[in-house]
Formats: sequence, C-alpha cells, structure tokens
Amino acid sequence: MNTPQNDEQVLAAIKALVDEEHALHGTGVLDDPGKARLEAVRVQLDQCWDLLRQRRALREFGEDPDKAKVRPANVVEEYRQ
Repeated sequence: MNTPQNDEQVLAAIKALVDEEHALHGTGVLDDPGKARLEAVRVQLDQCWDLLRQRRALREFGEDPDKAKVRPANVVEEYRQ
C-alpha cells in the first residue's frame, strides 16, 4: 500500500477500499482469487484505519501527525483478538 500523506488521503484510500469491498461482495460467490483480494482489502482497511487513528492521536497530543507509519498487517490484525 502506498502511504497516504495526510488525513484526506487516508480517508480517500478508505473510501476506495470500501467501494472495492462492496463491489467484491456484489459479485455473489467469490472464487479463490476474489476471496484473496477481499482479505487483502480488509487488511488494507485495517491498516488505513490504524494510520488515521495514529495521526489523530499524535495531533491531539501536539505531535507531528506525519510521524505516523503504516503498521505491518500482522500487527493491526492482532488488534481484532
């Protein structure tokens, strides 16, 4: 995933991923490549939401939001458990 540079770009990436997720669900039964893409989209969504939360938290505490970094999939996926 290309790292968005500001909140607006993160939100735009989230919207694009949500649109793709809806399109994949709209196809009905997914084949294996479709299932793999859906899972990749979900992981990227989790990463984008995490990045946005980081940026907002940094800003809230007077830090530079550009210090936020996209965390690896295995890190953001652990938050679900």
